[in-house]
Amino acid sequence: MTTYQSDAAIVQNEPETEGVSQLLQQESTSGGYLDVIETVITSLAQEGSAMVNQSDAGHVWKFCYGSVEVFVQLTGDSDEDTLTVWSPVLKLPAKNEAQLTRKLLEMNWLSTFEACFGIFNNEVVVLTSRTLAELSPGEISRSITIVATIADDNDESLQAEFGGA
Repeated sequence: MTTYQSDAAIVQNEPETEGVSQLLQQESTSGGYLDVIETVITSLAQEGSAMVNQSDAGHVWKFCYGSVEVFVQLTGDSDEDTLTVWSPVLKLPAKNEAQLTRKLLEMNWLSTFEACFGIFNNEVVVLTSRTLAELSPGEISRSITIVATIADDNDESLQAEFGGA
């Protein structure tokens, strides 16, 4: 079982949009990935909701955005390591799973940008993942923001239509 602990460095009262802009202008380095992720999370997270866990597998952050929880995982700092962002939106099993699948596939085509809907741990999630090779701070920010926004915009309607099978 993974335990999360609050990280005071990423839990603050006000979003730091200035800090995000400054970090996005800097070149990414191994320490820069952590700084950019934490600054983006600080700008999006509801007050007091951000937590981080560090292990041999990397860093995992969790924060609340609107009505969803968002997870960000950084597996390391080499070009082959990955940044993965996901947010659960619907527990499975669901009502009308065939209709749900069709709806999610249509949404993947029309409205998810670099993210997509998938299934993880018996839940429908919004996710994006990529290697760190040539990953810019702007792409980090966009990945986290897109997943958080799409999940928050769609979780309640998906739960209302397909939840509770």
